[in-house]
Amino acid sequence: MSNKEMKDELQEDTSGVSDENTGIEEEINATMDKIIVPPETDEDEMDDLGDYDDSAEEEPDPQPVRHHRKSARPGPVVYVPVDDMEMPDQTTSRKKKSKKTNTQKNRSAKPEYQNPKPVRKHKGARIFGLIMLMIIVLGGCAYAATSYYFADRFFEGTWINGVNCSQMTAAEVENLFKQKFENYTIEVSARDQAPQTISGADISYQYLSTGEVLKLLKQQKPYEWIKGLYEQKSYTVSENTGYNRTQLQEQLKTLSCAQAENQTEPENAYVAYQNGQFVIVPETVGSKLNIKEAYKVLNAAVDAGQTSVNFSDTPEAYVNADVTQDDPALQSALEACNNYTKASITYTFGSQTTTLNGDTIKDWLQFDEKGQLIWDDNSFQQHVADYVAQLAATYDTVGTEREFQTTSGRTVYVSSSVYGWKIDQAAEAAQLSQEIQSGTQTTREPVYSQTANSYGVNDLGDTYIEVDLSEQHMYYYQNGSDIFESDFVSGNMSYADRQTHAGIFTLYYKKSPDVLRGTMKADGTYEYESEVQYWMPFDGGIGFHDASWRDEFGGDIYLTGGSHGCINLPPDNAAVLYDIIQYGVPIVCFY
Repeated sequence: MSNKEMKDELQEDTSGVSDENTGIEEEINATMDKIIVPPETDEDEMDDLGDYDDSAEEEPDPQPVRHHRKSARPGPVVYVPVDDMEMPDQTTSRKKKSKKTNTQKNRSAKPEYQNPKPVRKHKGARIFGLIMLMIIVLGGCAYAATSYYFADRFFEGTWINGVNCSQMTAAEVENLFKQKFENYTIEVSARDQAPQTISGADISYQYLSTGEVLKLLKQQKPYEWIKGLYEQKSYTVSENTGYNRTQLQEQLKTLSCAQAENQTEPENAYVAYQNGQFVIVPETVGSKLNIKEAYKVLNAAVDAGQTSVNFSDTPEAYVNADVTQDDPALQSALEACNNYTKASITYTFGSQTTTLNGDTIKDWLQFDEKGQLIWDDNSFQQHVADYVAQLAATYDTVGTEREFQTTSGRTVYVSSSVYGWKIDQAAEAAQLSQEIQSGTQTTREPVYSQTANSYGVNDLGDTYIEVDLSEQHMYYYQNGSDIFESDFVSGNMSYADRQTHAGIFTLYYKKSPDVLRGTMKADGTYEYESEVQYWMPFDGGIGFHDASWRDEFGGDIYLTGGSHGCINLPPDNAAVLYDIIQYGVPIVCFY
């Protein structure tokens, strides 16, 4: 381009300024603010302006000098005729060497217009700002994209139930848990049997979501994803599982430990007689499963997600012995059995004695072929009762016939169901049983329901009342001495129901006075009514009493004119007898 053309172009641009609108004017002002026009610019500087190469930045340019103006608009531009300027050819190389040469040639020439030198530092700052803006924008986009990514995924450093769940969705975590239980098995151990396995597939075992994982994910704030880069969080959620309980029961029944042929029954603990003493032999546990309880144990283990279970650790899973070595009843039995060997009861019957001890009692117990005590309380009590019955048969005198020497010299035989020695067998058996079990050692009489004056066959002793019905005469002996005698009239022999009974009796009571009455008749009156002063019954309704209506006693009056069965005495004799007679004294009646 020639100088003239350049000049015309500049003038055209200048003339067009006045016609431009305010927007263009502001653009010019902004541009001019960046241009610094020095007061003087020589030709070398113009050459530098024309030949400036952005890529050749060897040294930093000095700071341009700004002229402070009151107006923001630049001063007038001075245009120099193109003919007066020497412009370098557009095709000329912009090497610094040739530029310096041209500058040196035209150093003395001053340009007629000013063209400011561009400030490279501001341009670099602008570029740096643009780059930073781009970085910020890209960083924001990347942050937003990452936040969006973690909207349905767990942050880095997230662990759930010990599993690293970083960048995983809730479904992926749930699937991970599901896979964890897909190969579930549980090993079942039992007494005397090799372990067996039940697989999860056999019982439809599977993972069941509780929704806790998704709830954890929703609690995340996606824009906080950056926290996962420097902190780790661990969570624990429920791992619910489900399975078919009916199938589990069926699987249990198929195990070898549940088969009858593989089971042994438990044995009770027992008391045995060994080496001269009684001991407890412990129970045998056996291996018979209690299916109901075993299922409870197995079910609890599967519920808890255990991979093994041992029925031996739970005694309730087996059928246990009914009697164990620490059973209180068995301990009592052992104590009782040991007391058997210590017990010693010596019975006295006057001058006679008999002893029961452990040697005899031991034989009352039953043992099997193993020496095991077969405790049968009924059987034991029967042995005790039999022993007491044997004592009664040997030493009781009630109901036995006695040989009696009468005062008249005759020998008679009398028996009695109301007088004599009689052991109370029920009471004695109870006491003896208790003494045996407590190991009592004692000497005593048996428990009697009735006693006599003396021991032995003749238990009358030397104190008794002798009533000789054939002689119609009576005697009262006390300590062998005759202290009273009297004739009497006994029951009328003409009537079977009025005859006085033979036998040995004792006094019931005595009463003075009293009214004796016969059988009540239909009209309410009695067969007879007799008032007496002294009444001493000894055999039901028969007794001694005064008979003031009789004038004679003794002889054979009784054969046809006797009483209704009582012993009629003269009133004076009846009064004496009433005063001396004692309770318990035997009354021997005989014909």
